[in-house]
Amino acid sequence: MARREPNYIDLHVGTRIRMRRQLINMSQERLGELLGITFQQVQKYEKGANRISASRLFYTAKTLGVPVHFFFEGLPGSENEVGGMKEGAPSDEFLAALMTPEGIQLAKAFRDAGSPHKRKLIAGLARQVAESKDPV
Repeated sequence: MARREPNYIDLHVGTRIRMRRQLINMSQERLGELLGITFQQVQKYEKGANRISASRLFYTAKTLGVPVHFFFEGLPGSENEVGGMKEGAPSDEFLAALMTPEGIQLAKAFRDAGSPHKRKLIAGLARQVAESKDPV
């Protein structure tokens, strides 16, 4: 039997669930417990293998402390709203980089820095590393 590819919307929503869950240091097991499902089901949602229902998405948003629309932010193809392109919408590459394990670690470190001075240091260090040449 041929395996179907996940729908890009389900994949995007699942990625946003995983990103938020990791950002607040919640395990798949804990999220599953709070939603009354198994951690395997959480894994399937996060990978886009299973589509999440509207009611479960609503409860997931409440559990993770975000509005439902959070899961659709940056969705490819959602740029056209009333009046054309949304201003200031983050690029797909930016969101993809932020949703990696390293991006989440960076966001956590930035969030936990505790002071504007420390956040400036983190941003400056990240900028220097990004602008430096890779070793040959």
